[in-house]
Amino acid sequence: MRVIFMGTPDFAVPALEALVGAGHDVVAAYSQPPRPGGRRGRELTPSPVQRRAEELGIAVRHPLSLRGAESQAEFAAWGADIAVVAAYGLILPQGVLDAPRFGCLNIHASLLPRWRGAAPIQRAILAGDPETGVGIMRMEAGLDTGPVLLDARTSVDGKTAGELTAELAQMGAGLIVRVLADLTAYPEVPQSAEGVTYAKKIDKPEARLDFSAGAAQVLRQIHAFAPSPGAFFELGAERFKLMAADMLVQDGAIPPIFDFPAPAGEVLSDDLAIGCGTGAIRPTLIQRAGKPMMATADLLRGLPIPAGTLLG
Repeated sequence: MRVIFMGTPDFAVPALEALVGAGHDVVAAYSQPPRPGGRRGRELTPSPVQRRAEELGIAVRHPLSLRGAESQAEFAAWGADIAVVAAYGLILPQGVLDAPRFGCLNIHASLLPRWRGAAPIQRAILAGDPETGVGIMRMEAGLDTGPVLLDARTSVDGKTAGELTAELAQMGAGLIVRVLADLTAYPEVPQSAEGVTYAKKIDKPEARLDFSAGAAQVLRQIHAFAPSPGAFFELGAERFKLMAADMLVQDGAIPPIFDFPAPAGEVLSDDLAIGCGTGAIRPTLIQRAGKPMMATADLLRGLPIPAGTLLG
């Protein structure tokens, strides 16, 4: 099939590679424009999809919008059989949705209708969902409202957003290849009107750790924001990101080594156990501002944070 691929982040790259590997003719890749990046934040950095598409010899386009007649005419001129979309980052107007012969299919990282929208993986983790998944959806004008052709499930099971994103990306790549091999084999199933939730875009202030929550929820917050933007606390004027932690105490089962009750956010021991609204956690991977990630024990050798410290 003649395919237009539309995606931007790392999540989309396995699907692009799978389509090429399956023998489809990917005639163009649409991606978000290069953004400022690099060590100084000044160099224009192409998206992961743009980089991989160029390596594969695929023409790349990154319009700021697809609403104009000129950009829609260029899109239609590719003569695609189908467009495959994976975390592209732009709303597709009806003229684009209708241009390919078989329309547009989206690889969406949730079990629809739960977590329609921009950040389904992080929202599933924050909500404590026991499982999530990825599906192939027929695109419509609404936000992730179209019928689903095929989906697959996996447990959340303490995974970070980074780990879950990588897993679902591979699953989605496999699903889209199966669907394109025989579109008639996968009837479109309308989404249920019940159980609809929306995964709004992550705001960076959400990553500030709320130690007044229970230890289980604090751990979910750490997992949801690892590796980016990174759940953080502040000590003095410095910000520390937690990339991994163990839950030491839950549901009021307090070991005798801790002096409870203690204010949420208080350091309970010299190995950086931290009290929460209920229970406690201990970070295992931590990152100081401008520094590489390191084991908590390595941090504490150079910067002791004694018991009794209150983290702000």
